[in-house]
Amino acid sequence: MTLGGVLVLLLGLPLLSLVIGIAPGDLVARLQEPFILQALRLSLLTSLASTVIVVAGGLPVAYVLATYDFRGKRAIEAFIDLPMVLPPTVAGLALLVAFGRTGLAGQALGVAGIALPFTTLAVVVAQAFIAAPFFVGAARAGFAGVDGSFLDAAATLRGAPGYVFFRVLVPLAAPSLIAGAAMSWARALGEFGATITFAGNMPGITQTMPLAVYLALQSDLEAAIALSVLLLAISFTVLLTIRLVPSRLAAVAAARARRPAG
Repeated sequence: MTLGGVLVLLLGLPLLSLVIGIAPGDLVARLQEPFILQALRLSLLTSLASTVIVVAGGLPVAYVLATYDFRGKRAIEAFIDLPMVLPPTVAGLALLVAFGRTGLAGQALGVAGIALPFTTLAVVVAQAFIAAPFFVGAARAGFAGVDGSFLDAAATLRGAPGYVFFRVLVPLAAPSLIAGAAMSWARALGEFGATITFAGNMPGITQTMPLAVYLALQSDLEAAIALSVLLLAISFTVLLTIRLVPSRLAAVAAARARRPAG
């Protein structure tokens, strides 16, 4: 019990100290400052864009990993999960080496007149690279946990593969997919190391909220705290929402899955 209390204190004290580190009135006033609003707008735009990319690309990957067994599958799963444990600065350097002017993909992009590093698009790429494992892992678990009898029933009723996937499998795995997308978005919103290494820290172009915190910390502690509290509130809301997603979603999806293919 004592050790548990120590852990709770370790987790809670820094966050509580951050929240009470600025008065509510000062917090509201600071959050209205132009550079904070600019960083918030850019963070929301890029994190949503990266989440769309991750979900669109992650769905087929998660489906294959959840439903097929093949040689090298474990290695691929480890490869996809690697950005979660890779130091963010190393991830940013890897992106820079790959997409820089002399990189493997950078040279091809240069021929097309595209310079990716230190642009807003580079922020999206860095966020997607770091956040992808969170969605793929959750989606893979969600697909694997679907009762195969529903899929068999849909196939018996001559449901087309696309129908079975989008009208049966995806709805049944929806809670996991939603949780994975939310976690991926929250991770993209809080991405720092890969972004500053690959995209830089330019206001209005690549300076997201975590980067703005880093900059403000050097000269304006109160602004840094205000930004941190805002990120903390968003992250906590996302995590709480994930845990409050009604479990009846799965029941509703199961009821719909029993309907014959139209």
